[in-house]
Amino acid sequence: MTPAIEAARRAGIAFAIHEYSHDPGAVSYGLEAAAKLGVPAQQIFKTLVAEAGAEQVVAIIPVEHTLNLKKLARAAGAKKAAMADGKQVERSSGYVLGGVSPLGQKRALRTLLDARAGAFANIYVSAGRRGLEIQLAPGDLLAITGGVLADLCNE
Repeated sequence: MTPAIEAARRAGIAFAIHEYSHDPGAVSYGLEAAAKLGVPAQQIFKTLVAEAGAEQVVAIIPVEHTLNLKKLARAAGAKKAAMADGKQVERSSGYVLGGVSPLGQKRALRTLLDARAGAFANIYVSAGRRGLEIQLAPGDLLAITGGVLADLCNE
């Protein structure tokens, strides 16, 4: 049980947990999840934490894409954005890098989900540790996190 799974249970949403044997040598946690779970990579989303102006925000984007910091800043109403320091992310989220979940973080942050998620009935995000994914509807993810859809990726 992780805080992410507990948050989904408390919210009363439909979700499924998928576990796989994580390879510490994997270059991309998300692409590894897609391959090992047999899920299209477009449905696997990674959780990133960035500094947008004076606040930390969560950006959830497809693993095959890169975050566009200008788009993130615009969506967050900030002048600029930069990736947050990894150690700071681990402290504020309670998760280790590569296993950061948008759910059940120690400190709730404003959350932005890339609009590409709307193309799917379900997406996969980290369930709070490497090798563990939670499958849920994008609308449920937004409801739990209080998040919004936004265009966040480089083309």
